[in-house]
Amino acid sequence: MEELKVYEDKMQKTIDNLQDNFQSIRAGRANPHVLDKIRVNYYGTASPIQQVGNISIPEARVIVITPWEKSLIKEIEKAINMSDIGINPTNDGSCIRLVFPELNEERRKDLAKQIKKYGEEAKVAIRNIRRDANDSSKKMEKAGEMTEDDVKNADKEIQKYTDNAITTIDKMVDEKTKDIMTV
Repeated sequence: MEELKVYEDKMQKTIDNLQDNFQSIRAGRANPHVLDKIRVNYYGTASPIQQVGNISIPEARVIVITPWEKSLIKEIEKAINMSDIGINPTNDGSCIRLVFPELNEERRKDLAKQIKKYGEEAKVAIRNIRRDANDSSKKMEKAGEMTEDDVKNADKEIQKYTDNAITTIDKMVDEKTKDIMTV
C-alpha cells in the first residue's frame, strides 16, 4: 500500500526527532550534541556554534570551544548563558570551556523524568499519525477509492507500524534512562 508509506515515514521522523532530543540531554559527561540547538549571533545571523568555532573534548567532562574569530567569544558565551544547558562557560580570552559537573541523584531523576516526557510526547505523535492514517483510509472508502477490506487491511498495517514505533520508543527511553542512572 503506497499511501501507507507516508505515515510510516512520519513515524520514523518522530523517532528520529526523539533521538535528537535525547542527544541534547547532558548525562554528566561532555557531549557536543548539547550545543546543537544553541545559536550564536554571527554578524546579525543566528548561526550554530559548530559553524563559528571548533568544538573539542580534551577530557571526559570538558568541552572546549575555540572560535574562528576572537571577536565571537563574547557572543558564544552569551548564547551559552542564555541557553538551557545549565553550565556556566569560562572564558580565557582565546577559548571557552564548559565543565560538566558530576550528576547528583536528584539531577539524574530529573533527567529520567525529562526522558520519559520526551518518550510520551513521541508516543502521542505516533498515535496521532495512526489516527490521521485511519481517517484518511475511511475518507478514501467513502469516496469509493478503497473497499471495506482494503480499509481493514490498511488499518491493520498502520497498527503494525504503530506497535513497532511504540516498542522502539520504549526501548530508546529505557536505554537512555539506564544510561543516565548509571553515569
